[in-house]
Amino acid sequence: MIAILDYGSGNLRSAQRAFELAAKNVVVTRDAKICSEASALIVPGVGAFAACMEQLIEVGGAEIIADRASKARPIFGICVGMQVLFESSNEKKDTQGLGFLRGKVSELNAPVLPHMGWNNVAAAPSSKLFKGVEAESFYFVHSYAAKEPVSESVNTMTNYGEDFLAAVEKDFIVATQFHPEKSGAAGAKLISNWVKTL
Repeated sequence: MIAILDYGSGNLRSAQRAFELAAKNVVVTRDAKICSEASALIVPGVGAFAACMEQLIEVGGAEIIADRASKARPIFGICVGMQVLFESSNEKKDTQGLGFLRGKVSELNAPVLPHMGWNNVAAAPSSKLFKGVEAESFYFVHSYAAKEPVSESVNTMTNYGEDFLAAVEKDFIVATQFHPEKSGAAGAKLISNWVKTL
């Protein structure tokens, strides 16, 4: 079973539908026991970093994620759900993240924000996530991002105004700045690639 963490942020139903194409049992829940015991946990996210962190903390989401991390159990962060896995963000105010990925999130240096639309990515040659979709485009909606590669990880970069992390694969954590659930066939293939690793 794959659990999608419901903490009041993210495209929960569209994410559920997208992951159900690759996995038989996908639930949207904030139940700590279900989230802990699921074969994988999806952490979605839409909006501002600080607001998402507040919502996570309010429903015990930070503890749920920390529990899974302590057991090295698979986690997939999407958009702001990726960003909160980093150490901090300066969006609107300095806010501490969960700190499972080294680095900080900051505003993109681009002429027009938010970055909204389709971008190619520079998939890392060793990426399992992008196998078969290395040359495809994915759908982004954001103004902030992590910009430095994460050490001892498989880092996939892209560019909008400047280079930033499109995705990271580190041990039990996979995270994408783009929305695979909104990225059509390429996103569906990427999700399928991840599900096959579980």
